This record gives sequence, C-alpha cells and structure tokens, in this order.
Amino acid sequence: MAGRGTVKAHTGFNANNDAETLFKAMKGLGTDEATILKLLTSRSNAQRQQIKAAYKTLHGKDLVSDLKSELGGKFETLIVALMETPVMFDVTSLRHAIKGAGTDEKVLIEILASRTQAEIREIIKVYKQEYEHNLEEDVAGETSGHFKRMLVILLQASRQQGVQEATIQSDAQALFNAGEKKFGTDEDQFITILGNRSPEHLRRVFDAFKKLSGFEIEQSIERETSGGLQHVLLAVVKCARSVPAYFAECLYKSLKGAGTDDATLIRIMVSRSEIDLLDIRAAFRKSFATSLHKMIQNDTSGDYCKTLLLLCGGDDA
Repeated sequence: MAGRGTVKAHTGFNANNDAETLFKAMKGLGTDEATILKLLTSRSNAQRQQIKAAYKTLHGKDLVSDLKSELGGKFETLIVALMETPVMFDVTSLRHAIKGAGTDEKVLIEILASRTQAEIREIIKVYKQEYEHNLEEDVAGETSGHFKRMLVILLQASRQQGVQEATIQSDAQALFNAGEKKFGTDEDQFITILGNRSPEHLRRVFDAFKKLSGFEIEQSIERETSGGLQHVLLAVVKCARSVPAYFAECLYKSLKGAGTDDATLIRIMVSRSEIDLLDIRAAFRKSFATSLHKMIQNDTSGDYCKTLLLLCGGDDA
C-alpha cells in the first residue's frame, strides 16, 4: 500500500527555511493562514517534525504553541493534528476517547480495527511512555462485556499470519453455528474468529460463510449482535475486506446529514494522508457516486476547508 498517500515528502526541503516562513507568517499584525496551510500540507509528517525542531532552535519557541495561539477553531485542531507524529496522534486520540467525559467508542473501534499489528504494538508502547499507563487496562476499565473482550483481543495484535486452508470451512461453520443456526448468539465464537484470523483468511471465511448460509457475514452480525460489539465486529469485517473502503464509509458518514462530524473527518484525513488516501478517494467515488473532494467542499468552509482539500489532493468527479 506504500505510496498511496496524497501527501508526499517535499523535494528540495529545507527545515530552516520552512521554519522562517512559518515564523514570518505569524509575526506582527494578523496571521498569514494561507502560507501556513499551504506549507504544512505540502510536507510529509517526518519533514514537519524537522520543521518543529528547526523552529525551536532558531526562535527558542515551540511551533505548536505558536500555531495554537495564532489560529482558532477547527482549522487550529486540524493544523495541530498535522504536527503530531502519526503514532502520537493515535495515542492522544485513544487517550481522549478513554479519559474524556464518557467513553468515545467510535474512536476506539476505528483505530483498533484498522491499524496493522505493528502499528498497534507501537501505539501500546508510546501510550505507556506518554501516560505511564497500560492501554489495555485503560480500555478494559472503561468498557464491558463482549465489547471489552473484542477490544482486548485487538490490542493483543497477535492475529494468525496468512491463510490457514485447513480451518476456512470450520471457521465458517463455527460462525454459522454461533449465529444463524442457534437460538441466541454465541458471541465468543464471533470474537475469537474475527479477532484472531488474518484479513486474507477472513475474506476466504466470509466467502465460505456466504455459501453455507446464503447471507453475507455483515447481515448476520447485524441480526445477531447489537451495540458496541456489533459496531466493532462490523468494523473488523469491513477492514478485512478493504481498509480504504472502510474509511471511505466513515468519511461519508462524517460528512452527510445535518452537521459535520469534524473529529472523525480530521482524524481520518490526517492519519491516512500519507498511507492510502488515494485508495480511500477511489473507494468513496465508487460507493457514493460523488467525490470526497466535493463533499468536503460542500460541508466545510474557510481555511479549514482549504486545508482539508489540499490533504484530499484532488477531485475524482
């Protein structure tokens, strides 16, 4: 999936020059927002980290603090998010989801269902360094029941590798027996299989399940489960089928209807901008008969909108 991002490293990059440009954009009366947003969206995250260091060296000040004091609203939130390293952005998102008022299940599900095993292990490590807390314990302390069990399994980041030919049929049968065939649902089977098998293996199981039951696995999950457990199982299934299609759907939901879910919009646009945003855009166009670019344009405004459109990197009209 490498190279499917919309934001690329800037050639001829000079951290000191960029730091100076940003300093000038914030100095004196009024802030030059256009310069700030253009510069930061045309540098990779690694380059933004170098700019941050250069700014500190040249001016003895913290770039992010300066940006916060000059910018406001959703535009500020978006720019500050771009200045975090990818892992720190995930870590702080999870921390707020657990420690804010009430648990934000949507954030826990979105991050834990979509990140690779290596990314999850890195998140756990950095969370521990940052907060001197164990992420698994924090998540377990704020959730309960089958939902908690599924999140804890995802946090183990120990999915089997590859496809186990010998167990495709038996996995499909176990899912069928746990749901469609049974009075009441055996949630544990769903959790064990969906939490521990590789995406490639699960795609084969879903095909076998459909042959067996006549249903897509998503339909079965929707009928047999509810609440947080249903949401996390569906997210895992969708990510096993296609991570870009999963994010396209999350973005569509964040933009449609009355009021934009800006937190989700910012989180996905920032976290996927260097990974697979081109694929997300293509999946979006295919699923929703409109482009991500158009929806962002229609549902956001001002410098916030301009920054999102630059991250989006083009229109698939």
